[in-house]
Amino acid sequence: MNDLLLLSSSNVQQSFATYLLAQRKASKLSRSALAQRSTVPESTIKKFETTGQISLRQFLLLWQSLDDLARLQQLTKPASSLPSLPKSIDEVLAQ
Repeated sequence: MNDLLLLSSSNVQQSFATYLLAQRKASKLSRSALAQRSTVPESTIKKFETTGQISLRQFLLLWQSLDDLARLQQLTKPASSLPSLPKSIDEVLAQ
């Protein structure tokens, strides 16, 4: 039986923030060094790492500085191998 996973936009934002924080630490970069590399202000990086709140442009600048933008762009491609999501409550209950 497939578990139904309910995510909010806040959950996803915080997951991205946690991931990029881990990437920053793995790269041994301070917030200050990442700010210089990405052009995102250090205070914005701190806010993002603690709250998940950031503009899309600044998020992309951070991602580009810590990971490969091509990986992120892959999320825009059709996910043909994924099962389709239920379209009704009956489909959810049938799982």
